[in-house]
Amino acid sequence: MKLKGKNILLGITGGIAAYKAAILVRLLVKEGAEVKVVMTKLAKEFITPLTMATLSKNPILVEFFDPENGQWNSHVDLGSWSDLFVIAPATANSMGKMAHAVADNLLITTYLSAKCPVMIAPAMDLDMFKHPANLKNIETLKSYGNIIIEPDSGELASGLSGKGRMAEPEAITEKVIEFFTSKKKLKSKKILVTAGPTFEPIDPVRFIGNYSSGKMGFAIAEELANLGAEVILVAGPTNLEISNSLITRINIQTAQEMYDVSVKHFPDCDGAIMSAAVADYKPAVQFDKKVKRSNAEMQIVFEPNKDIAAELGRIKKKNQVLVGFALETNDEFENAKKKIKNKNLDFIVLNSLKDEGAGFGHNTNKISIIDKQDSTFKFDLKPKKEVATDIIEVLISKLKK
Repeated sequence: MKLKGKNILLGITGGIAAYKAAILVRLLVKEGAEVKVVMTKLAKEFITPLTMATLSKNPILVEFFDPENGQWNSHVDLGSWSDLFVIAPATANSMGKMAHAVADNLLITTYLSAKCPVMIAPAMDLDMFKHPANLKNIETLKSYGNIIIEPDSGELASGLSGKGRMAEPEAITEKVIEFFTSKKKLKSKKILVTAGPTFEPIDPVRFIGNYSSGKMGFAIAEELANLGAEVILVAGPTNLEISNSLITRINIQTAQEMYDVSVKHFPDCDGAIMSAAVADYKPAVQFDKKVKRSNAEMQIVFEPNKDIAAELGRIKKKNQVLVGFALETNDEFENAKKKIKNKNLDFIVLNSLKDEGAGFGHNTNKISIIDKQDSTFKFDLKPKKEVATDIIEVLISKLKK
């Protein structure tokens, strides 16, 4: 009973693979899960609500309200109840609606209001799956943090053979079990994460900063918390929000403030991931009043900020893991390797502004990871949530058991 105590909401959309949902419900219930089912109207043409109600032991929800008694089926309550929302099968039509917030049925409105993680198992014909519009929708859904269960290749309902078959119910069940069990990987671990830019004031209204959005660091913090870690997130100025109860967010403005907070908390942590884009320099003089415009030239003298990663590397204990970031524009690998040695890092995450879709402001990133043993791992361009997973897997391999 690997899923005992878990609430799983199953969404069924209108495709021939809907018949597999009956087997999926049976397997989830057998593993101890409480399962509720929400279906689209078209899904009822492929498998009956009676079948799903019998197997799930719960009423099946299709409409926003019960036409017999007017009882409202709250999509908000469904999303709050669920520990995981699994949509299987997910047709191209429904994924398009999910990607673009077309809330015209109970299943889509539930998806849009759900606070729990979402797994999506696509199912469609070969040519439809390969269409650029569909592939773009899938990438969009990934960028929102959804987990895509890749379809299988094989014989399709159309008679064609290729990729598009919904993953088998047994495989989906294993993915669900893995999702819940993997959340314990970092239980009892405490990790410090820095994220976003720092702003170095010139006067009360002007500052020196950079284009960092904080998306990479926030994705790392959320994924660490999903795996059970307690996270100290030291965040520079950003509009991003975070709500996981395992994450303690400490907002800062300047590099000095980030230094102070990081040095204070690091000794109590098992590791740190320094993903913030910290300003290397700050104005030597900070004016207490707004500097007025004039026709004269204005010169600003800069002085170096304290190197946060280097200081943590200096005080790092043997049982701690320290991860640095390097955003480079030239001599990328040479510069990254120097930082590993100079800052006493266990490994460094390298990304280059030369790579399209990587770096500041994007929802995607393309990284290489280099460790102090000079091993290099290169990754393709992918959503930052998936990049976070890659980084954390390496972190886990370095942490003391």
